[in-house]
Amino acid sequence: MTASSARLSPTTPPARFRDSLGRFATGVAVVTFAHGEDGARHGLTVNSFTSVSMEPPLILVSIQRTVRAHALLAGRAFTVNVLGAEQRDLAMHFAGKPNLEPEWADGGHAPRLAEAASWFECTPWTHYDGGDHTLFLGRVERFDHRPGACLGFVDGRFVTIPEPAARSGLGS
Repeated sequence: MTASSARLSPTTPPARFRDSLGRFATGVAVVTFAHGEDGARHGLTVNSFTSVSMEPPLILVSIQRTVRAHALLAGRAFTVNVLGAEQRDLAMHFAGKPNLEPEWADGGHAPRLAEAASWFECTPWTHYDGGDHTLFLGRVERFDHRPGACLGFVDGRFVTIPEPAARSGLGS
């Protein structure tokens, strides 16, 4: 262990752990779903999203238990909307800083955002306890994508993840 490294312990500052995790660059997505008798549309910005299985097609989102949308999402169909580089305002809007009126598209299972870089409509598969988060797994029912750069997040700030010049396959 180097002089600058830290071990997780009750005395480790949570900010140090968060900062260390923040070194891992992620994409930025918004989870959207409908709730209530009127089908009100809700969403929240996440960066904890990953594929789980190709057969069946499963994805996972990790949602902090203290956010209001956590309780609303349980047992509901949802869409993971991967944001394009130009959609930073959408990320902020659904992160609790409302600043625009989102453009919605009607999905077959859950509402989705118009013009997302890619999207995955899911039906609930299962959920797991993840400490202060819940890990929601969804079975992908519909999906699509468009060309363009994506929005990323690293070290507490947004970055652009450029689209590769050639999309002919791995290693190209």
